[in-house]
Amino acid sequence: MSNFYNPNSSSFFVPGSKASFRLSRTKIDLFLSCPRCFYLDRRLGVARPPGFPFSLNNAVDLLLKKEFDIHRAAGTQHPLMKAYGLNLVPFQHEKMDEWRDARRRGIKYLHTETNLIVGGGIDDIWVDKDNEISIVDYKATAKSGEITLDEEWKDSYKRQMEVYQWLFRKNGFKVNDTGYFVYCNGDFDKEAFDGKLEFDVKILPYKGDDGWVEKTIIDAHKCLMQDSIPQMSEGCDYCRYREAVKKFDK
Repeated sequence: MSNFYNPNSSSFFVPGSKASFRLSRTKIDLFLSCPRCFYLDRRLGVARPPGFPFSLNNAVDLLLKKEFDIHRAAGTQHPLMKAYGLNLVPFQHEKMDEWRDARRRGIKYLHTETNLIVGGGIDDIWVDKDNEISIVDYKATAKSGEITLDEEWKDSYKRQMEVYQWLFRKNGFKVNDTGYFVYCNGDFDKEAFDGKLEFDVKILPYKGDDGWVEKTIIDAHKCLMQDSIPQMSEGCDYCRYREAVKKFDK
């Protein structure tokens, strides 16, 4: 069954219906980036061209999960946690694998006002002695200089963190405003490759504010309910491309 939005579907408007529409964390970010592209994607089924898979990043994610899972099973701190003075350990929960699996929609919450099931796959969760959890996201890159969260394009990382904080709060968890990015930066200053790539691994704290999430979900729902395609978004490369093609495709 297609997951494209259909406002004429009677099941969507039936209170308590199981035929709710799924809205992922990435699609929320798409809506904020460009309502027109979001509408074309979720309402009309015309998605943006897919990007290339980041296989190396995926490998880093998988290895980090395996590494932290060793300490999760043992109930011990990872050396990085000790190095940064964090009184946290990896969170043990029966749904941990489900929350990590984006194909199973990860952590989910039914937003009853819109009948949208909001969800997303997390990387990790840490917990303190008071059972307050912190959302953790793994990132990998290779650049010279200090790694920070200051670049404007990393605002999407921050929104990602805040959506997950909102989701876990809606699922009844006590969530710390401060989440953590485990950032792996590939070291290309070595004299030789020698068949391996070494990383400098750091923990970057981020104090989130999920106050925007609820309104954005409602606004995204209103966008989907429109019968007309939203106007072209200023600054959207995809919109500009489509408009440029129209001039020569007549």
